[in-house]
Amino acid sequence: MTPQSTNGHRDSVDCVVVGAGPAGCTAATLIAMQGHKVTLLERETTPKYKIGESLLPATIHGICPLLGVSEEIKKANFILKHGGTFRWGKNPNPWVFDFASSQKMAGPTSTAYQVERVVFDRILLENARKKGVSVRVGCKVTGTLEEDGRVAGLTFLNEQGDAETIRAKYVVDGAGHESPLARKVGERIFSKYFQNIAVFGYFENGGRLPPPLSGNIFCAAFDEGWFWYIPLRKELTSVGVVIDKSKAGELTNDLPASLARYIEKCKPIKDLLKDATRVTEGIYGEVRARKDYSYANTKFWIPGLALIGDSACFVDPVFSSGVHLATYSGLQVARSVNTYLRGGKANEVAIFDEFEKRYRREYANFYDFLLAFYNVEQEETSYFWEAKKVLGAKTPEDEAFINLVGGVGNNNEELFDAAAFFEQRAELGDTLFPEAAAEPVAPAAGGERGEFYRKLTSEITAMQINSLLGSKRPLEQPLFEDGLVPTRDGMHWAVAAAKA
Repeated sequence: MTPQSTNGHRDSVDCVVVGAGPAGCTAATLIAMQGHKVTLLERETTPKYKIGESLLPATIHGICPLLGVSEEIKKANFILKHGGTFRWGKNPNPWVFDFASSQKMAGPTSTAYQVERVVFDRILLENARKKGVSVRVGCKVTGTLEEDGRVAGLTFLNEQGDAETIRAKYVVDGAGHESPLARKVGERIFSKYFQNIAVFGYFENGGRLPPPLSGNIFCAAFDEGWFWYIPLRKELTSVGVVIDKSKAGELTNDLPASLARYIEKCKPIKDLLKDATRVTEGIYGEVRARKDYSYANTKFWIPGLALIGDSACFVDPVFSSGVHLATYSGLQVARSVNTYLRGGKANEVAIFDEFEKRYRREYANFYDFLLAFYNVEQEETSYFWEAKKVLGAKTPEDEAFINLVGGVGNNNEELFDAAAFFEQRAELGDTLFPEAAAEPVAPAAGGERGEFYRKLTSEITAMQINSLLGSKRPLEQPLFEDGLVPTRDGMHWAVAAAKA
């Protein structure tokens, strides 16, 4: 058992992180790599099963090199992912987006992976240990320590069930949607539009899309919702259906039967699974259900405590944003904690507001994109026009869509208020159901889809490019008025250099 100090507390650490998922491991590792003393508390004794298996290039080529796990990721032989394939909209034929369509992701950075989360999470956790993080498993957080109006540590039960206390200059909570600490920071506000239920399981010997699309995530919409179809290994596929909560009553106590019933209703998925059998043993042997309700906390931090990953917010599974937002938030909070621990003239409010603003902005990028994307009764090119209608913009349709997915359709100041964020978008959702459409949506005239995707992916890959450039990265400008910028090493915040 870890020795106690004479005052009844464990020896103090610089930072304690809760949760050993992608968010927690990213934050803990990047803080420890700056020479700080970090303890990571994880409730499970080993990495457990998790959903969220389809990754984005920003994680693989942006975060993983910073963590130093790129080689381990390559050795894991995960399925290579070039983009996404969608049977979505009026077009009966699947359409494809390719990461390589972005000029900023040309070449070896234009791919991601489909991962088994138990394997991926273990790589991140073992790397955290190697980088100096003190990892303690089987620990259940029970409360916080508070001193001088700030969080100063945690109380928890260790693996043996004994009560312990750990003091820390900062606490980072990456424990997920069941976080015991999130309510201490603020209220969880749920979206009234994205309130879905996912039912999912695993199949052996499912079909594959033709090369080079065979590693893509395949999303297929049908009358009652949509399916994901993710190849994890040559013989293993993750399959899940996402339905609106209004259809929850159609689910039976027999989840495998419910999943099978929905598969019968979606021909593209049914065809891919015609020779497949559902896995019934091991970690993939259970058909599970999860409420995938979009939410965001009213605040992401208070003095001494910050929320990351699903502890802070969740969007929706359709665009594979879960692990991206988790690792992105881990990087942003690490910059803030590192800057705070370095001391000097660092202003705690300024550096943690920068973390929160950037995190909310990235969250809004995906949320606003999905407001348009969930209208499945359009041609794919019509999503430009849908954005124009949603925003009431006078700009060209393609520019309106880019503004929407870039999170700049409205003033960024609203992002500090989660209730206002959802309230201002509540009426937008009502206009997206086909039966409520006031007028048909015209298709976009001219233009190439490749140009659209170059713009679409530019925001989420900026971090990736900066990582690859390292010390040669250009001087950045603030994202917000009077905001901060990353330092050259990407691990701290700094005041932006004055423009010449």
